[in-house]
Amino acid sequence: MEEGLQIIKIHENRDIFSDVCARPLESRGRLYNEVDSVTRSAFQRDRDRIIHCSAFRRLKYKTQVFVYHEGDNYRTRLSHSLEVAQIARSISRFLGLNEDLTETLALAHDLGHTCFGHAGEEALQACMLEYNGFDHNAQALRIVTKLEQRYPSFDGLNLSWETLEGLVKHNGPLTQDSSLPAAILEYNQQHNLELNSYPSAEAQVAAVSDDIAYNAHDIDDGLNAGLLCLEDLKEISLVGPIVLEVEELFPEIDKSRQIHEIVRRLINSMVNDVIGEASMRYNKLQVTDSQSVRNCNTAIISFSRSMIECEKALKGFLFPNMYRHPRVIKTTDKAQTIVKGLFSHFYLCPDQLPEAWQKDIDKAGGAKVARRVADYIAGMTDRFALDEHNRIFGLGLSL
Repeated sequence: MEEGLQIIKIHENRDIFSDVCARPLESRGRLYNEVDSVTRSAFQRDRDRIIHCSAFRRLKYKTQVFVYHEGDNYRTRLSHSLEVAQIARSISRFLGLNEDLTETLALAHDLGHTCFGHAGEEALQACMLEYNGFDHNAQALRIVTKLEQRYPSFDGLNLSWETLEGLVKHNGPLTQDSSLPAAILEYNQQHNLELNSYPSAEAQVAAVSDDIAYNAHDIDDGLNAGLLCLEDLKEISLVGPIVLEVEELFPEIDKSRQIHEIVRRLINSMVNDVIGEASMRYNKLQVTDSQSVRNCNTAIISFSRSMIECEKALKGFLFPNMYRHPRVIKTTDKAQTIVKGLFSHFYLCPDQLPEAWQKDIDKAGGAKVARRVADYIAGMTDRFALDEHNRIFGLGLSL
């Protein structure tokens, strides 16, 4: 289909999801009752609480792929979250969904990630194998329901049911109770998030926007870091035609503009695909309201089948060429040494945790101590974790 006709077709689908959007006045409420704000909807209030919480601020110094000292232009967890929110807002606005809930979920989706990106999470998972494991989605739930302690009447942020549901289930239903993180099962007992169903359309938009953002922006960072080259990308089905098109249309532009144009067109291509596929599924599934979205046996917001295959090929390229690049692996190995060293030290010596973190734990060890140590380490920024490791072990370790 020619681009002009494709744009016309997409625009015919504007606002088609307006009848299934989340409505704040119909929210299922909060675990702890609060007086409604006179100036903000329930979802706007959730968004503001996330933006103002300390865990969100710390994302500024948490690794996406490249650690903080490698350059100011690379993505961090914070800049990634903001980019996901922008993409999610755009899709949500176009489809007629609740933009505030979508933005809230996009901003919150990475709150539970550790220092040093996936390397830090893998290390903490290994440390917590005997203590119900570590999962960044479950950790995000712990942060917004327990660990953020800002309000006099409750722990956590007391977010709305719709925000908590989307935070926990944005990647789809959680159906195997025996394998689910304990934090999710524990919370669900007191505030039923309907784990077996799909989440809202807004949560699904936030999830697919995460995929769009990291696919495009990891390419951007990889090219700028010199880990990837444009010639290699020409062999990738999703990116190759865009690279060739940009070279043909703009043969004289400098490399930085060329990369930006490729990334911009890549994001646009994936966004258009999501809108087209969502429109098709909306008509096919015949959803009528937000609850009928949850009752579907499939996601209503998704890439098309062909885009899923293209994305799979792109990830297959990025994994060995970027995420497992020797330069990245060198940092990964050091990061895991730091996280495992910190965990071992604080588990054996919990009296050396900050005073507030020593409350109500048996310092003889056990699962409660392990979880408290994991909470403490997961909240660390990259540089704080490095500084703590060097302080404790008297080393001059650098990344």
